[in-house]
Amino acid sequence: MNFRQHLCWLASACLYVFSTNASAAVTLGADTSWLTEMEANGYLFYNSSGVRQDLLPILKQHGMSAVRLRVWVNPQDGYNGMTDVLAKAQRVKAAGMKLMIDFHYSDSWADPGQQTKPAAWANYSLQQLMDNVWSHTRNSLLQLRNAGITPDWVQVGNETNDGMLWPEGRASLNMQNYAWLTNTGYNAVKDVFPATPVVVHLANCHNVENFRWIFNGLKTNGAKFDIIAASAYPTNATGYTWQNANAACLFTLNEMVSTYGTPVMVTEVGAPWDHAQAKQIVADVIAKVAAVQSGQGLAVFYWEPQAYANWRGYSLGAFGQSGGPGPAMQAFLEANSSRIQARHSAKCIDVPAMNTSSGTQLQQFSCSSGTNQQWRAEATDSGYMRLKAGHSGLCLDLASQSTANNIRLVQRTCNSTSSQQWRREDMGSDYYRLRSRFSNRCIDVNAASTSDGAALVQYSCHSNNNQQWTNR
Repeated sequence: MNFRQHLCWLASACLYVFSTNASAAVTLGADTSWLTEMEANGYLFYNSSGVRQDLLPILKQHGMSAVRLRVWVNPQDGYNGMTDVLAKAQRVKAAGMKLMIDFHYSDSWADPGQQTKPAAWANYSLQQLMDNVWSHTRNSLLQLRNAGITPDWVQVGNETNDGMLWPEGRASLNMQNYAWLTNTGYNAVKDVFPATPVVVHLANCHNVENFRWIFNGLKTNGAKFDIIAASAYPTNATGYTWQNANAACLFTLNEMVSTYGTPVMVTEVGAPWDHAQAKQIVADVIAKVAAVQSGQGLAVFYWEPQAYANWRGYSLGAFGQSGGPGPAMQAFLEANSSRIQARHSAKCIDVPAMNTSSGTQLQQFSCSSGTNQQWRAEATDSGYMRLKAGHSGLCLDLASQSTANNIRLVQRTCNSTSSQQWRREDMGSDYYRLRSRFSNRCIDVNAASTSDGAALVQYSCHSNNNQQWTNR
């Protein structure tokens, strides 16, 4: 994260878990490294219903299944040091989410404008720097392993557009040194977690020339990496509209795949929280990653979405000023399709026989990979959403405009009526109820049946398992 550049840009003195079929394979997540510091400073978080909640379930309710955490060597206040990172990582894994560890190899921010060596390493030779990259990386990961945590990805260096650990590892001064430092980090990761992919990450996804220079230099000097990652802040791309910046980013990602045979991801994305097109900007980045050739676009992470109320002067978070999800979070909610599974029966909401007719009655049925069990959320307003079937493009609706119990649920041509709008209400342990905006009743498996073909109805909301759902 180029935090200083973002602050400069801000100052005038400086010139729910639903995932579209196209992006079903894209992991969605967030860098939430500020979380413990924000909590210590009294910041609270609220879900789409305005109910106070821990941050991680809120992210999961909006389609995010992964968290990225930065690691600093000896941070002045302790935040982002390994004690803090381990505590956050334990929360991430307890929430059932994937984890990326992001080594900055600095005591503070590392980005294109600054790659400052840790104070304790200030006078080290290249060999000593390599020794300490090895030991810092390995020892940090051993702490995770000893706590029973295996990261899903590890990033060696952050936004290393001109290398890291300056001046010794500055790529423009000595590309070989940068490559050797990268390899040292890579080898340390594999020593602890042989199967965990290692990520090399640059800023400015729209700047293909920088990606060509760095990765050609790494390859020429024998460096190893498993994934190429980029930061994408489309509204900050000088000389570009956000649309052009996103198009250029896709070009870069495709070229990296075709040149190096390496999967790609966007590990940082952000847009001003109050931008009129924040949702469209982020949704387009997700769509671009989903469109990478050969299905090699792996993931998109929003950078610090929970930052709000001018936390540290940062305005590119995705939450509103009162601490709840803003429009950019809806882009993640709507990004992919998923099955909706009943807690009591482990069966899924199903359109019988792949029927595409409006008015077809819905049932629960053994979960499958059919698109008649794939539902995509479309946010409306006030925390409500429509649910659209993947095979038919029709929306989950009430069979009749009634507020009575036991009204059947159907698929019907999508419209803006409140009978097609549902609010997700957290029930704990990743389960939720779906409450009708029209009737104030909840989606229910009739008579708590566990049988295939059991009818889905609306019924007075309660806490029984036949009204609780999760996403698979």
